[in-house]
Amino acid sequence: MKKYWILVLLFLIGLTISGIHPHDYFTWMLEVFPSIIGLVILVITFKKFSFSYLVYVLILLHSYILFVGGHYTYAEVPLFDWIKDLFNQSRNNYDKLGHFAQGFVPAIIVRELYVRLEIVKKGWTSFLTICTCLSISVLYEFLEWFVAIASGQSADSFLGTQGYVWDTQSDMLYALIGAISMIIFLSRIHDKQIDKIKNLA
Repeated sequence: MKKYWILVLLFLIGLTISGIHPHDYFTWMLEVFPSIIGLVILVITFKKFSFSYLVYVLILLHSYILFVGGHYTYAEVPLFDWIKDLFNQSRNNYDKLGHFAQGFVPAIIVRELYVRLEIVKKGWTSFLTICTCLSISVLYEFLEWFVAIASGQSADSFLGTQGYVWDTQSDMLYALIGAISMIIFLSRIHDKQIDKIKNLA
């Protein structure tokens, strides 16, 4: 149980540091809000349904990506400005890392729900996991669109398009690549963790 509380502590530390003098608090709140909601849901449902430890670690890593993006805005993360200059890129691509994670991390969450709750037949797990994650990405793009309409110019930092006309489509592509990557590289490790949970039940 102690190791889970360590993850919660690391989450709160990251959130607090992220909130110290961010680029602007409106953008910061928009970016970190999903992670805060996620934490609340995970804490409330922990006794009823606990995910494998791997899932919680990846959720924490994804939260840190959101914290950094919220603090600086996705278009102005210093490390990715350096990468932009080094490789002569036309834009800061930190948001693409964020959207890759938006596919990768939800994929392992969805996959665990499908497998442990036996929602779908085994042969369909990978395909439907990827489809679900792509749907989540589409819904997030709809959310960004709504915020842009509701907030006008103040949403520019949240959108982070940086003048790239295909930003929405590329965001969804990176989420798709993230979900596929999780299936390819972590499925076996994930299955072992799920088996441990089943053996303890």
